[in-house]
Amino acid sequence: MPLTPDQTAPVIWVVAQPSDVDHLVAIRIEAMRESLERVGRFDPVRARERFLSGFEAQNTHYIEVSGERVGFVVVKHHHNELLLDHLYVTPSAQGSGIGSAVLMQIFKEADAAALPVKVGALKESASNRFYTRHGFQFVESSEFDNYYVRQSVPPAARLAGGR
Repeated sequence: MPLTPDQTAPVIWVVAQPSDVDHLVAIRIEAMRESLERVGRFDPVRARERFLSGFEAQNTHYIEVSGERVGFVVVKHHHNELLLDHLYVTPSAQGSGIGSAVLMQIFKEADAAALPVKVGALKESASNRFYTRHGFQFVESSEFDNYYVRQSVPPAARLAGGR
């Protein structure tokens, strides 16, 4: 049954622990499987290795709605940008506004610090449309991924009705 957030069920971030790594990998594989199969790149071992190579528990948060862990997000702070390294929502919870709610939290932090947000998305995955719909601008491509940036919105522009 799809999970849908409503006014009484906020999207909450919960800090992940180093011991959560297997559960996080399972969420990543579940969320990416369809897109990776479509481009002929589904390999659970490689997906695990790629995630483990950059895993930092202090930057990783579960996404919870109504007490249920429905995904996770990894945001890394660099001196001149925020890197949205991972944002995965389980297939049963996709399309319900959870990813958008997570992005709004990231944008609030980025705008307060006047930092752009960078993200990469697997070519041919629905995440490309998701990010451009939320104001990210295409920057470049690599063999398998597209990269996007969302510039920070100054407080004065937000007050004047900017995004």
